Amino acid sequence: MSPESNRLTGAQVMARVLERYGVRTVFALAGASQTVLLDELDKGGVKIVPSRHESATVGAADGYSRVTGKIGVAMINVDQGMPNAVTGISSAFEACSPVLILVGREPDPWTEPEHQIDHDELALVRTITKWARTVHSPERLGEYVDAACRRALAGRPGPVVLAFPKDFLTDMVVPGTDLDTPVTAAPKPAPRPDDVARAAELIMAAQRPVILAGSGAARAGAGPALRRLTQALQIPVLTNAMARGLVPEDESLGWSWPLAQTAAKDADLIVWLGIRMGKRFGYGLAPRFDANAKMIQIDVHADEIARNRPVDIGMVADAALAGNAIADALAAQGYQGNPSWLKDALAERLAAIDALGRGNDGPIHPYRVGREIMAHMPRDAIFVNDGASILSWMFSVMRIQGEGGYADHFPLGSMGMGAPLALGIAAGAREIAEANGTTPRPVVLVTGDGSFGFYPSEYNGAALAGLNRFVTLIANNSVWGNEHHAQPRQIGRTINAGFGDVRYDLIAQGYGCHGERVDKPADLGPALQRAFARQDRPTVLDVVCPEPESPMGNRNLATIIYSDVEETRKTHWADVAG
Repeated sequence: MSPESNRLTGAQVMARVLERYGVRTVFALAGASQTVLLDELDKGGVKIVPSRHESATVGAADGYSRVTGKIGVAMINVDQGMPNAVTGISSAFEACSPVLILVGREPDPWTEPEHQIDHDELALVRTITKWARTVHSPERLGEYVDAACRRALAGRPGPVVLAFPKDFLTDMVVPGTDLDTPVTAAPKPAPRPDDVARAAELIMAAQRPVILAGSGAARAGAGPALRRLTQALQIPVLTNAMARGLVPEDESLGWSWPLAQTAAKDADLIVWLGIRMGKRFGYGLAPRFDANAKMIQIDVHADEIARNRPVDIGMVADAALAGNAIADALAAQGYQGNPSWLKDALAERLAAIDALGRGNDGPIHPYRVGREIMAHMPRDAIFVNDGASILSWMFSVMRIQGEGGYADHFPLGSMGMGAPLALGIAAGAREIAEANGTTPRPVVLVTGDGSFGFYPSEYNGAALAGLNRFVTLIANNSVWGNEHHAQPRQIGRTINAGFGDVRYDLIAQGYGCHGERVDKPADLGPALQRAFARQDRPTVLDVVCPEPESPMGNRNLATIIYSDVEETRKTHWADVAG
């Protein structure tokens, strides 16, 4: 083949590289800077899901990546769009989501020496990405897209940004990179055999061992290994973030971290599997954990080992490989754990939660919301948790039963990101179903009225994209829940904390979704039945749900426990010294 016959447009090259990585859905805000690339993707059968805000564009690509395991692709414009995208990029960075943000910019000849936006556009995102580059030659577009995808997916995943002048998309180029060979999966580091043997010895010597599993375990495909460790070897597992559902949350062997965290202090050995010792976990220190507990930490990223406290064994290894190796070593020794201590430690907490929100009289309690969802959502549904107050209530009552069944806006915790995450998850679930010839998994988002207000226009995109197995339930308490509780304790009243009576069901209808308001406990179940039965458009339920007394001050009800880092460390080292 002659060089001339091998020439493609820059847009064709980029589309072919994305095809190599299995991308069949992208998320884009309009098309002014990337029209030609959108045209090529559409011609190739790639679905284009529209969005209205750049953070939501990136957030949807994040959600798509979480459910498919592929790289998510977000397409935005550099000058106006980059500042808007920062929240989405930061959320993906903290969640370790492999997202490629393609940024179209003006042609180089348009740049003026004193132009008001003539600056290093990538400087804004360098601290919240794994990699950020500008393509300076159209011949290298394919090479740079390939490098961006590899970097996003390798090791600990994360977002990458690639900017390019939009006139490159129509230039005729020789691809300069392989467009046909299947992508080789990144190598997975295996644990050292002597570390595995030592870990098995520590677990067998412990009386109350527990495994904490996070998104790193989920991304590594460690579900089968965790189910071996729990079901066959009887070691309880507390899961967080994307790891929820890897082991069914049965209140015996499988638990969510938010619900079971108060019992962590009773464990004498903790295995950290693909989970970081951050603030949500008391930094791994006392009083959240026993200062003298043994610690085994497994992470693909070496910087995470012994973060905030020393560990007895640190393994830089793939979570699935390490989990299976430890399970093999324990099984060879005939190990059998006794998980009953954990349920005993949580008995009072479970009883306190179970006693609330069960009546049919009066307003709808948040616990009633979660219990009705549990009763009516399909078993294969993917549950997305958003907001602040309502999110903490849902932590108490939602039990995730299936792998890949959960997502939320942490670790960053930016309220409102649940909507674009859920939209992207719904698009990814549809793509998987089309590839397998099955029905898409339904997606259920619970959010607050405050958090819904950040990105409500994304529901127009969901309707236009035909994401019809997408149900959103808004807990409408007419206030910012945290301010409603905290401000009276500080100043004796609330200020700038209310919304009034907003009809979110009508807003949803305006964007092309089905909207329905629910204000009685007995009506919630039937409304959910109707929502899950619909197949013609996304559904939004506006549930009038006045804010109850805050659970934060009640140790048996609190699911987000804030600890000051210095006080935590002081307590930890005092316990060690004592």
